Amino acid sequence: MKDKRVLYVSSEVIPYLPETEISSMSFEAPRMVNSNDGQIRIFMPRYGNINERRHQLHEVIRLSGMNLVINDLDMPLIIKVASIPKERMQVYFIDNDDYFKRKATYADEDGNLFPDNDERAIFFAKGVIETVKKLNWSPDIIHVHGWLASFLPLYLRTYYNNEPLFENSKIVTSLYNPGFQGTLNTKLVDKIKFDGIEEATISHLKNPNYFNVMKTAMDNSDAVIVGSNEISEEFQEYLKNLDKPVLNFHKMEEFSEAYLDFYQSKVLV
Repeated sequence: MKDKRVLYVSSEVIPYLPETEISSMSFEAPRMVNSNDGQIRIFMPRYGNINERRHQLHEVIRLSGMNLVINDLDMPLIIKVASIPKERMQVYFIDNDDYFKRKATYADEDGNLFPDNDERAIFFAKGVIETVKKLNWSPDIIHVHGWLASFLPLYLRTYYNNEPLFENSKIVTSLYNPGFQGTLNTKLVDKIKFDGIEEATISHLKNPNYFNVMKTAMDNSDAVIVGSNEISEEFQEYLKNLDKPVLNFHKMEEFSEAYLDFYQSKVLV
């Protein structure tokens, strides 16, 4: 892994959010790459329930100040950064007051999904890509974790497909279970089409439930990693017919060697 560059884009990372399969692997995988002489960058949303003072987040002025167009609205992009204690790892936070100031991650106190989760996901994908462009850091591998990060493969393969910084980047999506109940905003397809992305590319998203959101991510990735021990039959069947490399589930205590081998396999170089 010496000098291999891996960009981690995740909806959750410990210690900033509670421990889950996603947040744990989004910490352990980059730590593993770091310890094997690779280079890493980690991105996540700056949700309002993250304690900025305790975790010592601070704004990076040189990276902030850009506006991203989401469904014909200019939305300011704010970039913050923090260092994970006792680790040589920084985390970049994508922030915007309209999308991420509320004191919750994906749903209100009654468990109802936020109606703008679709726009939050689009903003996060664009914000990560634009920030990496400003950093002028060309990743060899982009590893996506969590459904809020799942539009990044789609946007890299379509909206940003002529961006030379990502010309040789390979995209890996990790698949976790469960996701969210219900659907994202039913106008999601129209919002993505506004960016000039063809409807045929996003046919799954006409019904934007968790399965179809993740299918769209997998379709636009180069490989898939199964991140949960048990995934639904629908996902199992989809993976059988997916003509891409798939790394099966590995427990936390034994994932390192499997991930290292997968990152360095012929399909990702």
